[in-house]
Amino acid sequence: MRILPAVSVPAWLSALAFIAATALPAGAWTAVAAAPTEGASHDPAVVERLFALDPDRVSGREVAEVLAQVPAPRIVLFQGSFAPVTMAPFAEFLVAMGYPPERIRHPRDGSYSASSFTDSRQIAGTLAWYYESEGVRPLLIGHSQGGMMAIRVLYELAGAFGDSIPVWNPVTDAPLPRTVIVDPLSGDARPVVGLRLPYVAAIATGKLARVLLGQWEMLAKLREIPDTTEEFSGFAIEWDLIAGLFPRSDPYLAKGSAAVRNVILPAAYTHIGLPETLHLAHDPATRAWIEAYVPDGNAAFPDDAGVDITNLVHAADIWHSVKRHWTIEARRLGDAQRRGAR
Repeated sequence: MRILPAVSVPAWLSALAFIAATALPAGAWTAVAAAPTEGASHDPAVVERLFALDPDRVSGREVAEVLAQVPAPRIVLFQGSFAPVTMAPFAEFLVAMGYPPERIRHPRDGSYSASSFTDSRQIAGTLAWYYESEGVRPLLIGHSQGGMMAIRVLYELAGAFGDSIPVWNPVTDAPLPRTVIVDPLSGDARPVVGLRLPYVAAIATGKLARVLLGQWEMLAKLREIPDTTEEFSGFAIEWDLIAGLFPRSDPYLAKGSAAVRNVILPAAYTHIGLPETLHLAHDPATRAWIEAYVPDGNAAFPDDAGVDITNLVHAADIWHSVKRHWTIEARRLGDAQRRGAR
């Protein structure tokens, strides 16, 4: 495994120290008024443990005992252009690791996997609706063309394709007659354009398919990540002929302050098979490796005979980032509610 270094450090890391140093008083934890969050805990002990977590080293036990009791970010999983290959197996992996399934399923049809042949403007408006309704900012993860869609949504939020975006209700599948939301943390009105997500990942997303599918306007943008995400991870297999990724292919770069990581996956992985990760959560050896994983830690792979470690790297890396931002987003919401309770 080869991991290229980050190209920038986000400003919010310094703010995290301040948030982590605070603690919610007893009884201050409440669900978002606009749409109560399932699993939000009123237990002061849970809240105290949340603020005591190290976001970079959240154990499996802490997922079950702490994070499962607090609001979780909505995760939108974009599948690629080959319809039979969806992100449902990856969703099932996340759920098996402890993520609440209702925060991955589409609220209208219950699906785990979203099409990448969709309107990126509508998706951007939907993400704003989720944030306004649930109080925690969503995460995006895309496979193949789905990674392109995730990046395109970031450009929508950056205003690259228009000055305004209507809020979109995914339950009714209809736009609302407004282009602003009420920020659930500050109570202030804010436009959809400019919303910044915590974490976005693209898995095996290459330029060749953009050429073949005529997606010309994304060619120049595909490797430059705008500031509408705080953290971005790009995963690639060298000599991935489907994606058109070759050795020394252009890495992802930050246009500004986004923290961008490029992760090279083992050559034995296959483009189409990358979402197949559920087996990793069920095997004790791979699950333990994933729960202990730290980016750039260079831990040796499990060497038990018969253990299937296929797709272990990106599964562990993404789960680490999901736990990290689950912790941080729940703290942001709790800290805002603490200020409002004064």
